[in-house]
Formats: sequence, C-alpha cells, structure tokens
Amino acid sequence: MNENITYRETVIEVKLDRIAYNVEQIRAMVGKDVKIAAVVKADGYGHGAVGIAPAIMEHGGDLLCVATLSEAIELKQAYPQYPVLIMGLTGDEYLPYVIKYGILQTIDTRHQAEVLADLARKAGVTAGLHIKYDTGFHRIGFPDCPESLDEIEAISHMEGLEIQGIFSHLVLLDDESNRRQYQAFTEAIGKLRERGVELPCCHLADSIACVDYPEYRMDMVRAGAIIYGLKGFHKGSLDIRQALIFKTKINHITSLRAGEGVSYDFMWRAPKDTRVGTLPFGYADGYPRNLRGKARVTVRGKQVPVVGVLCMDQCMIDLGDVPEAEIGDEVIIYGDGTENTLDIQEISQLAETNKNEIVSRLSQRPPRIYTENGRIVRVKTMLGETGRTI
Repeated sequence: MNENITYRETVIEVKLDRIAYNVEQIRAMVGKDVKIAAVVKADGYGHGAVGIAPAIMEHGGDLLCVATLSEAIELKQAYPQYPVLIMGLTGDEYLPYVIKYGILQTIDTRHQAEVLADLARKAGVTAGLHIKYDTGFHRIGFPDCPESLDEIEAISHMEGLEIQGIFSHLVLLDDESNRRQYQAFTEAIGKLRERGVELPCCHLADSIACVDYPEYRMDMVRAGAIIYGLKGFHKGSLDIRQALIFKTKINHITSLRAGEGVSYDFMWRAPKDTRVGTLPFGYADGYPRNLRGKARVTVRGKQVPVVGVLCMDQCMIDLGDVPEAEIGDEVIIYGDGTENTLDIQEISQLAETNKNEIVSRLSQRPPRIYTENGRIVRVKTMLGETGRTI
C-alpha cells in the first residue's frame, strides 16, 4: 500500500525546490571561493532540519550549523557524512558525544579545549573545532584582548585538536560599528597567524551581512534566514523565494446572529448575522496568540479575519465575506504573498516580532510535507517519517 499519511488537516508544506533555488542564488552571489554554512538550528527555522539538509548540501552548501548538541546529533544520525558545527557552547559532561558523532564544536575557553583534547586523545581521533571570538556582541567568545590570543595559541598546540575555523558576529548597529568589529577581528586573526596559528576558515557574516556587506564575507558566510527565503537585508539584492506554507482546512461552521460571541470571554461578538468557521490549529502549533484582532487567513482567495481569543488547538474565522465557504475548504495561514495570502514578513509585523521567530516557533505538531515542483517526496509527522510518495 502506497501511503503518505499526515493524520491531520493542519500541515506545513516545505518547498524543497525553493530551498535549493535559494542556496544556488547564495552560491552565485558569494562565488565559488567562499564557503556557505547553512544555519539549520531551531529545526531548520521550523522547516525541519533533517528534511531540508539534502536540498541544501546538494545545491551548494558546505557545512550545516546548529545551536545545540541535540540538534547536531539528529543531523549526524541522519547524515553522518555531512559536516555539522555547533555554534553554541556544550557543557563539559556532554563533550564525549561531540567526539562520538564527529561534530565540530565551538570553543571559547582554554579549559573546554583541554577537556575536548583529552577526550579526543583517549578516543584516538582528532576533534575539529571553531574558535568563537567576541568583537563586541558580548554573547559568547574569547574577549578581544592579548590574553585571549595567548589562550588560542595554546589551544592550537594541543594534541587531539584541529582548529578548523574562527568566527565572530556583527552587531549590525550601523556601518561604523560593523567596520570596527571587522577591524578588531582581522587584527586578531593577523596576530594569531603571525604566531603560527593556522586558521583555515574565518567567518563573520550572517544572512544580512553576507548580502548587505560583501566586504565581510571572508572565507565563509553563515546563511540562515535567506536559505528559507526570508529577507532581512536592506542594502543588497538577492532573489530568494519563501519555502514554507502553513495551511489547514475548515472543519466546522457555525451560524451566528448579530451580538453572539465567539471563544473565551466573548472578546469578539458578531456585528451582524454571519457564519464562523473553526480551524484545527492554535497557539500550541506555534501560532502567535497576540495576533487576536489582527490576524487574517485566506479562504477561496479572500482574506478573512481570525476572531475571538485564539485557543490552544483551535481558532475561529469570520466567513461573512465568503458565503460560499464549506467544511473541507483549504485555508492558508502563512502564505508566500501570492493569491492574496499573507507572507511571513506580514505575519511578523502583525505579531510585532521578526520573521525568524515566526517560523522557528512552529511546533512539531503540524506535519511537514516536503515537495519538489509540486510533488510530495517526504512527510514527517510526530509519529515518524516516510519518503514514499502518494
């Protein structure tokens, strides 16, 4: 039996051909000599890291970047051949798993380097790492001072370790602060190289910087939002396409008279006789609860308001302007801006947050349906995954 069951009307479609297209556009922009580190933390910004990784790596990606050990292990279990870098820090007690799975680890203290080196020697392997250098973001990283250069030099001589890269992060406040950070970073790199420290890959630019500030691309760019077609850049230009569509179906319709209320506390009452459709999704699926009174979804090509207090698992829409709507009709929650849908940029503005939060907060409950040129190639649900097609 050839099945591809989602078990639910509410689903997230991820267009793999658009992921591939975006990576190809990034590759064309940065050229063949600059590596692309694809940031797939937060489950690939809600798209599903395991589901999108091949589309990234087969179309120009060089490295996968995550924030946590568990994210890295998930990818290494699925694709042992893909290099994966943890950009965050990992506690000493969990570093044995870094060695076990051959993960690249970010280091910002000599102590952790010593722990990692000891584990690597005992396992008879060489552990790859990237040095995090703080040029002003003040989050993690070796502080920008002579003592840090001494520490990094010492790490470079530790048996069992290989420094594969060094990186920092721009604050992106303004051009002048970017320039100061870049100067501090390159000066530190220069001093380390004068001491004989090999630094094969130096990287500073995230999605915004790699488009807006080509002078900061260095050896590698860390492409996050732009992989998914989310535009945060302002100065440069890059043709990318949103890859994610969040959709559901009407599963109940209620007729209301003028003055009757909907949902908790009757925060919305029908201004006139109307019909209200119930949709089987809510804030437990990652939909922002603060969109009450602002959100709109698309039914039969028309935008209609979400009404009443958003529930954990359901929400309601006013169908007064779509009298022909029926149970089973498709509803676009997050579209790509075509066919009268709200894209993720518009949703983020309504929710008063950024695009990355909107997609990364999407929970595991909605199945991910992966498509290529409109054809389903993979489905991931909370119950498992299949690569079979319908």
